[in-house]
Amino acid sequence: MRLAEKTKPLTLVSAITDGMRVKLKEDEHVLLLGEDIGKNGGVFRATDGLQEEFGEDRVIDTPLSEAGFVGAAIGMAANGLKPVVEIQFLGFIYPAYEQIMTHAVRLRSRTLGHYTVPMVIRAPYGAGVRAPEIHCDSTEALFTHMPGIKVVCPSNPYDAKGLMIAAIEDPDPVLFLEPMRCYRSTKELIPEGNYKVEIGKGKKLQEGDDLTLIAWGAMVPIVMNASKQLSEMGIQCDVIDLRTLYPLDEEMIAESVQKTGRTVIVQEAHPTSSVANDILSVINETSFLYQKAPVEKVSGFDTPVPYFGYEDFYLPTPERVIHAVKKVMKF
Repeated sequence: MRLAEKTKPLTLVSAITDGMRVKLKEDEHVLLLGEDIGKNGGVFRATDGLQEEFGEDRVIDTPLSEAGFVGAAIGMAANGLKPVVEIQFLGFIYPAYEQIMTHAVRLRSRTLGHYTVPMVIRAPYGAGVRAPEIHCDSTEALFTHMPGIKVVCPSNPYDAKGLMIAAIEDPDPVLFLEPMRCYRSTKELIPEGNYKVEIGKGKKLQEGDDLTLIAWGAMVPIVMNASKQLSEMGIQCDVIDLRTLYPLDEEMIAESVQKTGRTVIVQEAHPTSSVANDILSVINETSFLYQKAPVEKVSGFDTPVPYFGYEDFYLPTPERVIHAVKKVMKF
């Protein structure tokens, strides 16, 4: 960031709003769709004030039909518009899964590149906010398994705005995961105007030679908390915020784990068929002979996310991360 740039303090959710506002101003082809996103500003107020600023033709309240308005957005995108769709919670996206899997991700290959689908699907996700069943799912791996769609997940306000702008400008569909626990947990000085965070590139948050910690979204603060405690114990960690879950930054992962030889991956999703397993594959394919210990995963469990009275038993904690690190270090 240049010192001369104007900045303003934003939370993660207000940074997302600012990113959408920037593109709405710059590009008349950008429009927003979703349930209650207009007058009410969305369930988390991520679109607050945008309908008043840009009009009902650019910020559109839709019926309660995820399959319907995601399908409509695919048609809009194929015909030159750039829709940004809000799903109120990731768990509500399942009715639209067929539209995404059958049409959004395949249209480029189906038409041999004659049509693309430049659309963004925004979805708050994750547990820890005491929301009801289905509101707290972390099922990102359903979408990282779909060639043709990119999946991004910021953990902080700067990345949130930069990734939102990059996602809107991308010629293909992007699933934009928004960790609810991080929405208003911190503020950060963010540059005004247009800047981008490159999709597909992770971010090294901390340098260390003993072990690699990999996380994304709401797990990044958990990992940073654990890393601070580990540093006091004499264990220095490389900490990677993936930022993009598909495509993974394989180069950054390989470079780090080849340096440290030990790895712990932290996610709140179910462990089976997860993004953590994809990272394990990258490590095995690029860095197997560098490993000094088996990779450990710290994750949720293979159960539905429990009701809010039991969320804290489900979610990874700094203590669970530290326990995994000690296990790897002692191997």
